[in-house]
Parts: sequence; C-alpha cells; structure tokens
Amino acid sequence: MRALLDVPAPAKLNLFLHVTGRRPDGYHLLQSAFMLIDWCDTLHFERRDDGRISREDLGAPLPADDLATRAAHALQQATGCALGVHIGLDKQVPMQAGLGGGSSDAATTLLALNRLWRLDLPRARLAAIGLGLGADVPFFLFGGNAWVQGVGEQLEPLALPHARFVVLKPPAGLATAEIFADPALKRDSDPATISGFAADPFGFGRNDLQPVAERLCPQVAQGLALLARQGLAGRMTGAGSAVFARVPDAAAGVKDGALALPPGWSMRSCGNLEAHPLVGWAASGE
Repeated sequence: MRALLDVPAPAKLNLFLHVTGRRPDGYHLLQSAFMLIDWCDTLHFERRDDGRISREDLGAPLPADDLATRAAHALQQATGCALGVHIGLDKQVPMQAGLGGGSSDAATTLLALNRLWRLDLPRARLAAIGLGLGADVPFFLFGGNAWVQGVGEQLEPLALPHARFVVLKPPAGLATAEIFADPALKRDSDPATISGFAADPFGFGRNDLQPVAERLCPQVAQGLALLARQGLAGRMTGAGSAVFARVPDAAAGVKDGALALPPGWSMRSCGNLEAHPLVGWAASGE
C-alpha cells in the first residue's frame, strides 16, 4: 500500500464543559460530553521511502508545525519507523474554534500512518502518543461519542440521539491557553453524572469557559445573540470561538443556511455522528 486518499477528520462539539478542579501540575480537570459531527477535514497520505515528512495545504493554509505533521513525527519517533509520508490536507474545519479540528487531524494521521507504515499498533498505544500532542486527540481515536473526564484522557462511550445543529464561527479565534490562564475562570463546578446528563443531553449544564471567552472575544456573545434571535439556545463549544445550537426540524430557514451573518462569519449546518468514520482502523486493546 503506497497511499490512502480522502481520509476524513471530523470535528466535535462539546455539549457541555465543566471545570471541576486543577491538578498540582496546573492541568485543569474537566467533565464534558464530546460529540462528533459531519464537518470534516480531508487528508491524503502518500508513503515516502526516504523517511521525510512533508505537507501540502489543499485548503486554508496551516502553520509549518501543524498537528498532523507533529503526529507523523511523533509516530516515527515512538516506533523507529524509517518510512516517511507526504500529507495533503484540505482544511475545512476552522482553527481556534473549539471544534477540535487540529486534534482530529492528528488522530486521523496516527490512524492512517499506522496502516500505511504497517505498524499495527493498538488504539491504546496510539492514544498514548496522541495525548502528548493534545488533550483532545485520544477522543478522536476513541471511535465514538464520549463522556470525557480528567484532562481529556478518561473516556466512556456515550449514546446520543440523532440531531441537527447550526455552528457559527466568527472571524476572531481564541487561544485555549489564554482562557485557562484567566483568574476569572470558574474552576470548582460540582461533578456531574452521566444519568443526569442523559435526562437532557442537548440542554444539560453549561460551558464554564464561556464567560471568560465572551470577555476576551466579544464576537462569541455576538454569535450567541444571532442564534437567540432565531429562537435557538446557543452555547460555545470547547474554548471557542465557535458557537452552536440544536436546530429543531421546524427551523428550516436556519438549517438551510438562511441566517444573515456579518461579513467574515461562517455558518455550517451539521448532523451528529454515531461513530467516527475510521472506527475499526486500529485494534482495541493494549
């Protein structure tokens, strides 16, 4: 096998995000429900026999050291593999949006190169490599929607009903580190339970990062106001700046993209996914 083409990397939404504490090393303890959506980047992988790792941007331009490239280097280093890869990346999921696009690209890269380089690592080994790249990467290797705890590494399967969502992304982005460093961030939310969440999965809880994000980036509040004018209960996903709302079947105007947006904003109508498109690409187990 010399190439894997048209390999998807789906985005996610945080249905809620609570900060429940902080470890002595400074990492924040979280609870969240991560939901996969059908908004995807697309990656192409061509094996190189010279050991080099190269990348070509087919969509929005990326930094030189993006997460897909870093994932390829990390897998090389962890396994001693002498093969390389040329990655073509069609970036469609916005960056600095809280949609997990970079982490998803990294996870898809690990899964694809595990096949292309014939490494046959189990999913748990890939997840350990992925956690060194970012807290969200293990989720995108997990295979489905998840109840997430710890710093992002504790995952339990989560069954969710099918639903449609509208996602708004303002021109401005947000840096996750800046939000978590803010002294005003709420860090003492009470622990939640899956049973409590299951009673109202699309309305449960809140995003503890949202108040700080709205102050740092007023466009977050502007996006929520745009959704509210359509009668939709919006929420920020992850560390923002994207916001989203569940769309009832009756709200066809929003679902079909008729929402009037300021210049530079983007909107996407999305459905949730029951499973990751690459579920089964790595064996379970240790």
